[in-house]
Amino acid sequence: MKTTELMETSEEYILHTYNRFPIVLEKGDGVYLYDVEGKQYLDFAAGIAVCALGYNYPGYADALKEQIDRLMHVSNLYYNLPMMEAGKKVIAASGMDKVFFTNSGTEAIEGAIKAARKYAFQRDGHAGHEIIAMEHSFHGRSIGALSVTGNAHYREPFEPLMGGVKFAVYNNLDSVRKLITDKTCAIILETVQGEGGIYPADPEFLEGVRELCDDHDIVMILDEIQCGMGRTGHYFAWQGYGVRPDIMTSAKALGCGVPVGAFVMNEKVAEASLKPGDHGTTYGGNPFVCAAVSRVFELFEEHEIIEHVREITPYLEEKLDQLAAEYDCIAARRGKGLMQGLVISGRPVGEVVNRALENGLLVISAGSDVLRLVPPLVITREHVDEMIEKLKKSLSA
Repeated sequence: MKTTELMETSEEYILHTYNRFPIVLEKGDGVYLYDVEGKQYLDFAAGIAVCALGYNYPGYADALKEQIDRLMHVSNLYYNLPMMEAGKKVIAASGMDKVFFTNSGTEAIEGAIKAARKYAFQRDGHAGHEIIAMEHSFHGRSIGALSVTGNAHYREPFEPLMGGVKFAVYNNLDSVRKLITDKTCAIILETVQGEGGIYPADPEFLEGVRELCDDHDIVMILDEIQCGMGRTGHYFAWQGYGVRPDIMTSAKALGCGVPVGAFVMNEKVAEASLKPGDHGTTYGGNPFVCAAVSRVFELFEEHEIIEHVREITPYLEEKLDQLAAEYDCIAARRGKGLMQGLVISGRPVGEVVNRALENGLLVISAGSDVLRLVPPLVITREHVDEMIEKLKKSLSA
């Protein structure tokens, strides 16, 4: 079947909640994807920062195939070995104390919110607590995650949402301070805002939020779903700031393609929050997904993936800065590591994304005017050069 026929078939059966690009992808290899007609695309989107190892990465699929032959699922009524191994590796990489595996980033946010509210319930002896979130943030599509997402466009059709949420201005500590009351149980933010436009936290801001949380016994939740797992040159972006959260959420590249997320907490919150019966999941932490998580951490260590990110980042930033200087339609570059954004002015960012697709380059947008670059972490200088060449063609169109 041709691409148009396949697209029509999809629209016949799949609920139309995405305005998909007009290609049908069939396979991937390295940092390239291929559609059903054989066209090759350089992938600088990585499934929205999921495929950190690209495609067909040596040693990854073999671990999954081996686990399929052993055990796929047993439920959380029983212990299983892959979950133990994956949990050990998450704790070692994060330096935190306890982990709960979920099926997605959104579910990780839900669990983090519940843990923070339970902690405050234990602390104060009553419910009715409040959460401070950030404007222009994005934490997921469920009712709870939407409630702390700082974009009215996402929230309004589904109101009323979870109550007790206030929104502060990202990187403005005074705006956070003014919202704190004796009801505040948590402050939630992305260490680097993704969907909101690729905004890294200012060090002083993150340090200030940590201090406010310490002073008022408030749970600090850092959303590392997009910016974590090596993307900024550290396993988790907060590690580059020297600021440790009380709860961290992770997903996307945690499994490099397998649907898995997690929320991780320190001992203080773990001891005074969720107990047996407070939270659960049927699939979360099953042997298959945890085998993937465990193998991802092994490959990151064996092949020094994070060190590679630190090595390639300066070259990527240099090339993007040169591109910004050359094209008037690029107003600015911002980001950290292999999570970069180009601010597009004078033309719709969607137009650039579509031109790039025509030129065999996959990129995506963030916010209303940012071209987002979140490639596999295994890209080389040659891939950066190829991306720049294709992007030039797209910007010149």
